[in-house]
Amino acid sequence: MARSRLTPEREAELYEAVLDLLREVGYDALTMDAVAARTHSSKATLYRQWGSKPELVAMSLRNSKPVDVSLIDTGSLADDFHEMVSQSDDCQMERDTALMRGLARAVHENDDLLQALRQLFIEPEITGLDGMLQRAIDRGEIAADNPALKYLSHMLVGAFVAHPLIKDQPMSQGFLHDYIDAVVLPALGAR
Repeated sequence: MARSRLTPEREAELYEAVLDLLREVGYDALTMDAVAARTHSSKATLYRQWGSKPELVAMSLRNSKPVDVSLIDTGSLADDFHEMVSQSDDCQMERDTALMRGLARAVHENDDLLQALRQLFIEPEITGLDGMLQRAIDRGEIAADNPALKYLSHMLVGAFVAHPLIKDQPMSQGFLHDYIDAVVLPALGAR
């Protein structure tokens, strides 16, 4: 869909308003009317620009990300992972974890949301991680036939889901740095 009528600044304001509303009321109670009221825009504009609530939510998540994995290339897989973690602070991680926890239920009940998140948020992340892993393979840091490669996204998402449940603590940089060194890199056989 063409988004040329909105400036990047205005688009960023809309995305942030959507995420604020999601944190406040959850996905099910989020309406295009509420987004329009919060952003002083028309509902028709929102539908013309994004087509649906699921697409607007997915694009809001995608565009609010503090880390673009595809741009990280330090020359070392371990350093790439640690740089990825370092680009987001503990406060942002806690907010993102709470937001994703809130969306988890909605994803299971709304196929349109699931498809939009996969297409606009998850697949670009996996593509960025795949690029990071391919560079590590090309440098000889990890073996291309390592069976753990296909589970990397599961390992990372699993940490975000499990840590708050098991420890009753928000996600933190410290935990993720330790997790990368103790779990992810050894599983990948990083040298």
